[in-house]
Amino acid sequence: LRCLWLVSGYLPESEFYKIEAILRYNVQIGLGVMQGLLELGIRGVTVSDVRGFGSQGGSTERHEGSEFSEDTFITKVKMEIVVCKEQVEAVVDKIIEKARTGEIGDGKIFLIPVSDVIRIRTGERGKQAERMTGGLSDRLSSVVSIS
Repeated sequence: LRCLWLVSGYLPESEFYKIEAILRYNVQIGLGVMQGLLELGIRGVTVSDVRGFGSQGGSTERHEGSEFSEDTFITKVKMEIVVCKEQVEAVVDKIIEKARTGEIGDGKIFLIPVSDVIRIRTGERGKQAERMTGGLSDRLSSVVSIS
């Protein structure tokens, strides 16, 4: 779908998009993706441990020379990020850059249009609610330069 959007210029019309990335369960990949997102200025990310299967199939275990399928689901990590439309391609490209190993099981990225963003603490909506200000890094940056 991402390629279709690039070729045809089609992106479902929305001001915000939720990017869901299902990635290989690997600490180095996860840290690489998080560092890459921070470099883009993305600080609002939800991470969940999930299980599933795709082309990889399920996991097969060996015990005393015999193979058996203990569980058909593979442990993965799901990252969820809501960004403005202008940030979508940069975030998708960064996730691919940091998470791609070239092996089956690297994962998938899903783009979901979001109709609105509302900050519970202030009631702000839209871009005011989506922007990440007032957090720990803003408080620290006034004291110490973060690089």
